Amino acid sequence: MQTTSAQDLSHITIDLAVKRGVHSVAFSPDGSIVASDKNNTVGLWDAVTGGEIKMEKNFWVALQGNFTADINSLAFSPNGRIVAGGINASEVICLWDAATGEQLRSMRENAPNALHWVNTVAFSTDSKILASGSEDGNLYLWDVETGKRLKALTEDTENIFSVAFSSDGKTLASGNAGNAIGLWDIATGENLETLTGHTNWVFSVAFSPDGRTLASGSWDKTVRLWDITSGQQLKTFVGHTAAIWSVAFSPDGLVLASGSEDKTIRLWNIATGTQIATLTRHTAPVKSVDFSPDGVTLASGSKDGTVRLWDLTSPMLLRKNREE
Repeated sequence: MQTTSAQDLSHITIDLAVKRGVHSVAFSPDGSIVASDKNNTVGLWDAVTGGEIKMEKNFWVALQGNFTADINSLAFSPNGRIVAGGINASEVICLWDAATGEQLRSMRENAPNALHWVNTVAFSTDSKILASGSEDGNLYLWDVETGKRLKALTEDTENIFSVAFSSDGKTLASGNAGNAIGLWDIATGENLETLTGHTNWVFSVAFSPDGRTLASGSWDKTVRLWDITSGQQLKTFVGHTAAIWSVAFSPDGLVLASGSEDKTIRLWNIATGTQIATLTRHTAPVKSVDFSPDGVTLASGSKDGTVRLWDLTSPMLLRKNREE
C-alpha cells in the first residue's frame, strides 16, 4: 500500500540539546503541557507554543544529598497533580508536585535483587497507585500517597520495559524481555494471562481507551493488537524496519502511533490495520510517543535530543485516513 510521508505535520520542534536524547514524553491531563525527561530533570513545554515552562523547584532528582540520576520514564497522574519519574538508579522512583516542581518523595525497594534502574512508570486511573517495572525484572505497585509498596508482581524475566493500566483500573499490562505480555489483577496481584506471539522483547504496551484491546511494540519490528477478554491476537502491523520503542492509542481509539529505532513514527488505522502516515523528521530513534487528550497533537521524543509536536489536523492526513 502507498503510504503518506508526513514531514510537514511537525509544526513545533523543541531542541533540548541533551546528549542522552529524550526517552519519554507525556501530555498533562488537560493537554496544555508536554513533559519530557531532560537528563536528570523534567522539562515542561507549552503544548501550543513549545516554550519552556519554568518551575520554582525545577523537578530536581535529589537522591542521598547531591547525588542525581537520569530519568528513563515519565507519567502525569490522571488528576494532574503529580509527575512520576522512573530513575536511572537502583529501583528509584521520584514523585514531584506538577504545579511547583518540588520533589514530594522518592520510593525505593531495598530488596536484595533490586539492583537496577526503573524503565517504566504508570498511574492507575484514580491516581492512587503507581506501577513500576525495572531492568532487573521487578514489577511493583506503590501507594502514591504514602510511597509504600503495595504488591510485588512476580515475573520470570530479567527486564520489564513497559507497564499500562486499563481504563477501568482493574488490570495492569507489562511488556518484558521474555517476548511476552503479562496481564495482572490489580486487586489480588494474580497473573491473569500471558500473551505470547512476539518473537523478541516487548518494549511497549498500551490499552485502548475502552480497555478491550491492548497494543504492543517489540524488537521484532511488529506492532500487535490483542483482545483482552480472550487473550487472542487480533492484528499484526508490519512496516517498521527496526525495533518499536513506543505505542499509543488516540483518545478516540481509532488510530495507533508507533515510534521506532528506524527514526520514524507510523500512524495506523486500527479498524483496517493499514498504515495512514509515516512521520520522518527525527534523525535518531524515536523512544516515546503520546497523543494529546483531544487527539489533535502527537508528541514524540527521540535520541536526537528533540521533542516534536505533530499537527494531526493536517488536511493531508485527514484525507488519507478517510480513504482508508
